[in-house]
Amino acid sequence: MKNFPYFCASKFETGMLYDSNPTIPGIKTIDEANQGAVFFKPAQADSLTPGMKYFYIESYGCQMNFSDSEIVASILGEIGYMPTRNVEVSDLILINTCSIREKAEETVRKRLRAFEAVKKERPGTVVGVLGCMAERLKKKFLEEEKLVDLVVGPDAYRDLPNLIGGAEEGSRMVNVLLSREETYADINPVRLETNGISAFISIMRGCDNMCSFCVVPFTRGRERSREPFSVLAEARDLFDSGYREVTLLGQNVDSYKWDNPETGEHTDFADLLAMVAAIHPDLRVRFSTSHPKDMTDKVLETMAAHENICNYIHLPVQSGNSRVLELMNRTYDREWYIGRMEAIRRIIPECAVSSDIIAGFCTETEEEHQDTLSMIEYANYSMSYMFAYSERPGTLAARKFADDIPEDVKKRRLNEIIRLQNAISLRHNQNDIGKTFKVLIEGNSRKSDLQFCGRTSQNKMCVFDKKEGLKPGDYTWVRVKDVTSATLLAEIVGSE
Repeated sequence: MKNFPYFCASKFETGMLYDSNPTIPGIKTIDEANQGAVFFKPAQADSLTPGMKYFYIESYGCQMNFSDSEIVASILGEIGYMPTRNVEVSDLILINTCSIREKAEETVRKRLRAFEAVKKERPGTVVGVLGCMAERLKKKFLEEEKLVDLVVGPDAYRDLPNLIGGAEEGSRMVNVLLSREETYADINPVRLETNGISAFISIMRGCDNMCSFCVVPFTRGRERSREPFSVLAEARDLFDSGYREVTLLGQNVDSYKWDNPETGEHTDFADLLAMVAAIHPDLRVRFSTSHPKDMTDKVLETMAAHENICNYIHLPVQSGNSRVLELMNRTYDREWYIGRMEAIRRIIPECAVSSDIIAGFCTETEEEHQDTLSMIEYANYSMSYMFAYSERPGTLAARKFADDIPEDVKKRRLNEIIRLQNAISLRHNQNDIGKTFKVLIEGNSRKSDLQFCGRTSQNKMCVFDKKEGLKPGDYTWVRVKDVTSATLLAEIVGSE
């Protein structure tokens, strides 16, 4: 990932582990420094307590995986394990995996081979693989390559105590069963966040959209939503603990739905958004990710009605051509997507929109590639996550279509998309020069302890000189003086 001159070190950001993504940091982007990040609570001493067992966990991939690592840490804490960032003293080594891209699997396999050396030095150490890679590669990891002692799918974390016990007795343990009910709603996650300002709340799991390029429905199962009361309780607890921003997570948050079995009352995503926003005006609310087919006017109107629901939507288009979208099984066409963009501009004029874009999908022609470029221009995305198509085993596309676009063509098309988006991102930020924005201070900027960083409602990173009396978690107003394609360079003009 390209290193930008300004970046906030305190915000823990993750995203799909794409092979190459030189775009602006954002809610779903990859910070390569965080891929493979080790779970550790800074409040705990990194010294060993005699008689205690220690676990070490690395996380890769999207924010859902990092959120799951927090759930796993809570479960392990209940059975007496403490976290450590020193793998060499660990009794339990876990790697939480992403299967969205080939590079992710290569990285995980290399890490597992490195853990073999630890096992040789500490016989009895248990090594396990968690998450999306578990189902597809369980046989390779357990039986063929014998790299791990246990394999646990994303719906089986409650079974970890039993699986760990079996592994400690010498058995190779596996549970990759997918559930239609599991949401972990009753588990209070051990927060991986270190800034105490921003946190993720998982509101649903799984996905019912069968996009032909995507492996997620096969690794995370069918869609199911948490009941809203547990979501609200978690958000209130975070606010009372000093957090000032929550991001509601789901593979497709707009399809959130829950029916009260006692009253029959229906709660959709717009209802849930309003409930969370009503907890306190100082609690900012974000969400990720949206699907164009499910982004309703009701959601947009709810956003417009609440100042603390951020004016930012990640609305992946994937392609700007209707025929390619049909092959991708996205269930909308170019005109439908344009209609959603028009609704956003009409209802929330100040809203920033970002996107995901695939270059070189099966059979894509040059004319269809041009349609994608024109969509980027039309949509005026503040940022995009852009990558070349990479066939994933087991997906509908892998079974139905030939991956027939030459790699050099994919690379050239991707570079054209990147150049265009970077120019638009710079232009998008230049339009903010002279404007004032309310910013939530997240911490020190990466470049200097003399500067704070924080995000606007539109999810743009601001860097500005510190002012006495302000601290992380406070809101302040800033005026933009200059920009890069990644960052707004600002000065404080007031505070709340």
